[in-house]
Amino acid sequence: MNGAESLVRTLVGGGVNVCFANPGTSEMHFVAALDRVEGMRCVLGLFEGVVTGAADGYARMTENPAATLLHLGPGMANGLANIHNANKASTPMVNIVGDHATYHRRYDAPLTTDIETAARPFSRWVKTSPDTAWNEGSGPAEVPPAAAPGRVSYEMVAEAARVLRSGEPALLLVTGRALRQEGLDLAGRIAAKTGARLIAQGSNARTQRGRGRVFVERVPYVVDQAVKVLAGLKHIILVGSKMPVAFFAYPDKPSLLSPPEAVGHVLARPEEDLIGALAALADELGARSTPAPITNDPPPAPATGAINSEALGRSLAALIPENAIVVDEAVTTGRSFFAPTRSGAPHDWLSNMGGSIGMGMPVATGAAVACPERKVICLEGDGSGMYTLQALWTQAREGLDVTTLLFSNRSYAILKGELANVGAGNPGRKALDMLDLGHPDLDWVGLARAMGVPGARATTMEALNDRLAEGLGTSGPYLIEVVL
Repeated sequence: MNGAESLVRTLVGGGVNVCFANPGTSEMHFVAALDRVEGMRCVLGLFEGVVTGAADGYARMTENPAATLLHLGPGMANGLANIHNANKASTPMVNIVGDHATYHRRYDAPLTTDIETAARPFSRWVKTSPDTAWNEGSGPAEVPPAAAPGRVSYEMVAEAARVLRSGEPALLLVTGRALRQEGLDLAGRIAAKTGARLIAQGSNARTQRGRGRVFVERVPYVVDQAVKVLAGLKHIILVGSKMPVAFFAYPDKPSLLSPPEAVGHVLARPEEDLIGALAALADELGARSTPAPITNDPPPAPATGAINSEALGRSLAALIPENAIVVDEAVTTGRSFFAPTRSGAPHDWLSNMGGSIGMGMPVATGAAVACPERKVICLEGDGSGMYTLQALWTQAREGLDVTTLLFSNRSYAILKGELANVGAGNPGRKALDMLDLGHPDLDWVGLARAMGVPGARATTMEALNDRLAEGLGTSGPYLIEVVL
């Protein structure tokens, strides 16, 4: 048994059962080993950013790592943006990067790079195993069970309870597993018992929401809006989260979004047991018997007329299927979607934790591999969609049940706002051209069809409602270009 097969058998023995791959010559022994070893599903991606993003989406839904297979350092570099996003989301992922044989590296062949140095800023653990591919291996290694999340100390629970009993304005700021139904139920009871506010981080890996669940708003992206939402707070209880920070620095605006006098109190760190921490805090406060503020509003009727963000949010709330998975990279267009969809059928909402665009379609691909029995809706901007549109090909090849709403405003709309926010002055023609995706216009229905995905274009809300119902009513991938 060679080293490549030893590694693949180790992965399968450790519970890694899916490998998203974009291999090259140096990974051929791993490709052959994947064919020989039972228990490993292999999914091909045509670009490494699709591969790493799909591994992120898969693990967010299964809570079990997927593997990726990447071609040397440059191939890994192509996938690093979505490895960054996965790292920010604390997503488990095993990235296997091929390298030259040790005796070949000294000749500085074209693809030679320092893989360890490039990987380390984006990884929790990096290991080089020299001459692993075709040399004789030692056989599969035994994989110890994953460590359970650490328990929080009673002192942290008692301090949070003291703050919440003080009567001073306080906020429970939650993320991670605290945004699953059990965590939100506990956090909702605590907030209702104490009068504290309940808000999630601006971006979160996975939020369980919809009718019958506790609704939690997010810290706004726009600095002025976030400062207004957080104004007046004296205490922020951090449940897997950190003190709210602006995405970027802006002239004459704060980096920290909470009031200067607000004090942060750590209830649980990201690696600790967030559900257990909330349960202990609820017990300390006697909040278990307090009713949680469940959302039970009926969904709105689908919107009609012209397409705009508010109308899109209403139709999404009306048409989201029960137990759907929503992957959100709608960027500017999607800021109005979160509030109305609180009354939609129960669903999971996956967001971009790292801010590197091009995650939407790959993450949706991985989520569909993980949960073939569930509908996946991908909310994608046209600018970010162009980074990783090859994901559509993988969706077609694998027959994945993903309906993509592609919001076509033919611009990097978010950057138009940022141009003003950073005080760059009155932009001229050259500056505006750098933010324009027209001339020529992108034909998203044609692009999808070329990847094997059927699609349609919608220019009114009535057409959008019909096409979305059509996409959700059939199996396999489907794309709707929503012209804004």
